[in-house]
Amino acid sequence: MRSVIIPGRLMMQRRFMVKMVAVTLVLSGSLLLGMGTLFAADKALAGKAEGTKGPKAIIKTKFGDMDIVFFPEKAPKHVENFIALSRSGFYNGTIFHRVIPGFMIQGGDPNTKDQNKPETYGQGGPSQRLKAEFNDIPHRRGILSMARTNDPNSAGSQFFIVVKDSNFLDGQYTVFGEVVKGMEVADKIVSLPKNSHDLPTERAEVTVVVVE
Repeated sequence: MRSVIIPGRLMMQRRFMVKMVAVTLVLSGSLLLGMGTLFAADKALAGKAEGTKGPKAIIKTKFGDMDIVFFPEKAPKHVENFIALSRSGFYNGTIFHRVIPGFMIQGGDPNTKDQNKPETYGQGGPSQRLKAEFNDIPHRRGILSMARTNDPNSAGSQFFIVVKDSNFLDGQYTVFGEVVKGMEVADKIVSLPKNSHDLPTERAEVTVVVVE
């Protein structure tokens, strides 16, 4: 089919082309400022830690530490579960077994303590399951959210940390905390070489400490 330009719309099309050029220039500038924006956002997150009440957590790795604050008013059962598992040592020795650049890093599977059974990674967890506590906090960079199966009420121990805004997850996964210091650690982990299953070829083991 031939393309037809209606004379009366010619000026509108020219204006549209000018707008598109302007948008392209703005986006190009945004790309140049991208890293600076991330650093500024991470500094803003660090300020949130001050004055936050209740227990906090530190996820320790050989790449550095990540300081976590929780949202008990939004997801009380998920916060309670994570703190209880952390205090029991459940997470110690587990790894971030799934890393996807531009998206997130996932950990919390007890199966990952066994280096000889990588085929089971992503399938483990405690016996208890949590009911979904979906809330209005968006999946922005630094967010700590709970992984699950297709069943909304199947969360157990596996969690993920968002390294880039992922709003398509909003209302589908339970946000229960946020990294307020140490997102550069998550950036290092998400950039590790990995296999075809998104499993890093270098183990990123964690120790989780609860701070009152």
